[in-house]
Amino acid sequence: MNTPTTEERVWAVLAHLSALALGMGLILPVIGWAEQRRTSKYVAFQSLQALGYQSLGYTVWILVGLLVGVFSFFFLLFNIESAMNSETVLIGWMFAHFGFTFAILGLYFIPPVVAAVACALGRDFRYPFMGNRLAKYLNYDFANESDLNETHEDRWVAAAGHFSVIIALWGLLAPVTAWILQGKRSLWLKFQSAQAIALHAFVLLLGFTAGVLYFFGFFVFIALTGIAGDPRMSSATGLIGLVVMFGSMAIALLILLLVPLFHIMGQWAGYRVLKGDDYRYPVLGKLVERWVSNKRGE
Repeated sequence: MNTPTTEERVWAVLAHLSALALGMGLILPVIGWAEQRRTSKYVAFQSLQALGYQSLGYTVWILVGLLVGVFSFFFLLFNIESAMNSETVLIGWMFAHFGFTFAILGLYFIPPVVAAVACALGRDFRYPFMGNRLAKYLNYDFANESDLNETHEDRWVAAAGHFSVIIALWGLLAPVTAWILQGKRSLWLKFQSAQAIALHAFVLLLGFTAGVLYFFGFFVFIALTGIAGDPRMSSATGLIGLVVMFGSMAIALLILLLVPLFHIMGQWAGYRVLKGDDYRYPVLGKLVERWVSNKRGE
């Protein structure tokens, strides 16, 4: 059986431990894969596993967290009378809610730490549920000398770029790094990465716009009514300030409600890419394709 070298172990350990940075570490597994993809399939596979865990796995943990949050909310709602009448019940709910929240976060950190330890010992680590499936998808077998399936490598990296749209700001690191390091080798990966970057940027723009509208309404209200808000509330100016504030906040809320739809679109794009589709986002895909074609022609 092959034994990874010290350098290979270091690459693999760093790729897995980068998950502890909660999104900011996405760059490391992409670099590990790009730099070692043809010199060490062990590092390439471990890096791709780490990339998948941080992108797709993050989505799973977010969904679990939301389910726990929803369950906790409805539990409190159905027991609101007891909570209002008993401080002990309310405190117990708070401890349980935040306890589960931190427990979920802890569970997210455990697999990559175990993976890092296993790789440091030279073992061929596989994440539960994902590892063996990815090995089969990539045609990976540590015991033989065959190369990974290059097409599926690119598809996995491209899909991770789409999946990571759910990671605000730091999710850009995956598609940007893939584009920079492997864009010249694979125009297909470059296009998919460009699409993912464009979707990320659009979602960030939506969030920024919502934030600007929210604070705009608030500051207009303060400017028209004063800091206390009481002296001129009954005047026409005060009413205008109130309308502007609630109007801008309502628009900001509507914009924020659109953001999860684009997160879902990113997950769908990643899934379609893994299934073999040359996926294009509605409208955005054509714009990106035109831009990439123009850049290629320059």
